[in-house]
Amino acid sequence: MQVGQSASISRSYSRADLEGFAGLSGSGVPETIPEPLIAALFSYLLGVELPGPGTNYLKQQLSFLAPAAAEPELTAKVEITRLRPDKHLVDLWATCTDANGVLICEGRSLVKAKDVAA
Repeated sequence: MQVGQSASISRSYSRADLEGFAGLSGSGVPETIPEPLIAALFSYLLGVELPGPGTNYLKQQLSFLAPAAAEPELTAKVEITRLRPDKHLVDLWATCTDANGVLICEGRSLVKAKDVAA
């Protein structure tokens, strides 16, 4: 791992996805993509892509800046901003944009990971 390294994923959520979320959460069908579904994209990236398997979330802070409509593709990205090998800690900046480049959310993640190198 190195500072500046990044990973991203793109995904769209359908009306059926929103209906499924409503069924699981016990709420009505949302008009826009619920924040937990957007945050889940970051969870996927951190646990599967970067840093990857064995990663443990310690802290996450996200600011949601704009609503995300169903259907258009969203792109979530995490980028390493700091490595602390002595404590196995990785700081990352997270962003999610829609298909038009509108920033939907941004924030910081702090994770504990294996094999952190300076």
